[in-house]
Amino acid sequence: MDANIRSNSGPKRKASLEVVHKHGPCSQVNNYGKGEVPKHSDILSLDQERVSYIHSKLSKNNDDSVKELDSTTLPAKSGSLIGSGNYFVVVGLGTPKRDLSLIFDTGSDLTWTQCQPCARSCYKQQDEIFDPSKSTSYYNITCTSSVCTQLSTATGNDPGCATSSKACIYGIQYGDSSFSVGYFSRERLTVTATDVVDDFLFGCGQNNQGLFGGAAGLLGLGRHPISFVQQTSLKYRKIFSYCLPSTSSAVGYLSFGGAATGSAYVKYTPFSSISRGASFYGLEIDGISVGGAKLPVSSSTFSTGGAIIDSGTVISRLPPTAYSALRAAFRKGMAKYPAADALSILDTCYDLSGYSVVSIPKINFAFGGGVTVELAAQGILFVASRKQVCLAFAANGDDSDVTIFGNVQQKTLEVVYDVGGGRIGFGVGGCK
Repeated sequence: MDANIRSNSGPKRKASLEVVHKHGPCSQVNNYGKGEVPKHSDILSLDQERVSYIHSKLSKNNDDSVKELDSTTLPAKSGSLIGSGNYFVVVGLGTPKRDLSLIFDTGSDLTWTQCQPCARSCYKQQDEIFDPSKSTSYYNITCTSSVCTQLSTATGNDPGCATSSKACIYGIQYGDSSFSVGYFSRERLTVTATDVVDDFLFGCGQNNQGLFGGAAGLLGLGRHPISFVQQTSLKYRKIFSYCLPSTSSAVGYLSFGGAATGSAYVKYTPFSSISRGASFYGLEIDGISVGGAKLPVSSSTFSTGGAIIDSGTVISRLPPTAYSALRAAFRKGMAKYPAADALSILDTCYDLSGYSVVSIPKINFAFGGGVTVELAAQGILFVASRKQVCLAFAANGDDSDVTIFGNVQQKTLEVVYDVGGGRIGFGVGGCK
């Protein structure tokens, strides 16, 4: 499945892209179309749709256990809510290359972008829509090719076949009812000025709809063979890392390759197997501490439904048993602050408008392999306004639902996915 990769600078170890939040002032995406920033309640209800989708995918999708678990830096910019992530990077597609803003998602595999002539429908995007007829390196894949058949496991939908051209047709939908349908194709992908991936498999969308917030499409970083991580495995050795910006006006990064393995302070925990989710990256959570005291919740509470890390879920979801213990301990530590109304799925909120300094209980996660990670303050609180600052966790419906370590909790952490090595690393304060 490896695409051919050329690098103009010899064996480059690291390629890096900026990461921006979809709704931040740095986001051109945000200034496109209406330019309206969605309300916090809308973001949270969309987040709930993504979580429900992940749960349904993991409960009915009884395919084989996780296949093989498996250096370039792109600036990570904070993005608008698609049920598939709030952070996007800019990459180049085609010859000559066209720059496209793609949301990156560790919970999906197919990379796609909207394409001319938008045979059925294209939503508004910030960049010019990609036109394959103007690229000399684009070509379709036929529906008889073995690559086409891999779409079934990558997207959950069997591929179609164009009547006259016999081109392979993909279809993918996301948790918030967004979708893309189009031609499964190969094209030159420019990751950075010196890193080029030839024959990269991607979806050229002709019928696209949804809340992609002006981004041109999606960069799939899951574990399926068609994901970016697996297609570039010879070049980047199935290693990538990111730092999500701590505020919507800051910039983080997404890096690929050797140098993505992070610094000495990165602590690694093994990936766990998610028996029903071949695309997702599994985590082993042993326990949680609040204010230095371990919650009275056994590790089996987390292992019942398993746990994943997901760049596209905003608020972490915990087993109800663990959430109620976390909430009780957090409320105890916040007793001196006045309570505020709940915000959508967030039920523990405070009015901090009268305080210039606030002291909050520390929250630590204990992962498999004896690794403890302390969350930053930005990873504990969701700030709607100074009058409504909420504990950024929510309960799943049932202890058997998969636990999700979401992107609020990952803020300021350097997160390193060493897919070939079967491990994930966390570096506290890694975004400096």
